[in-house]
Amino acid sequence: MAYTLKKITPVLMVEAIEPCLPFWKALGFEQVAEVPHGDGLGFVILVKDGVELMYQTRASVHDDMPSLAKAPMGGTTLFLEVTDLEAVIKALGKTPVLVPRRQTFYGMDEIAVREPGGDPVVFAMP
Repeated sequence: MAYTLKKITPVLMVEAIEPCLPFWKALGFEQVAEVPHGDGLGFVILVKDGVELMYQTRASVHDDMPSLAKAPMGGTTLFLEVTDLEAVIKALGKTPVLVPRRQTFYGMDEIAVREPGGDPVVFAMP
């Protein structure tokens, strides 16, 4: 059976979405969709330059797909290739660095941080 993959979008599970939004908005991401759940947000979609990222709270996942709500949080590493690493570093401000800026064996200039939901994010520029 032949088929074509169109895209892959990570959905990060967190306890609360609101603390994560400033991190991505500082990098120029726009919130294009949201679904309330309880007293806050249960789900959001963030986009920038054709890159898409979703967040969903554990409580929302539990109500939607209970078997997935048992998965650990903070276990996904996001790798984003960028055109201007200096601009990204400036936008990150005082975000704690996991891996200081380095040159890799695979030809990337990169830095790694942890987004507020707990997942590592690597920003890399060829």
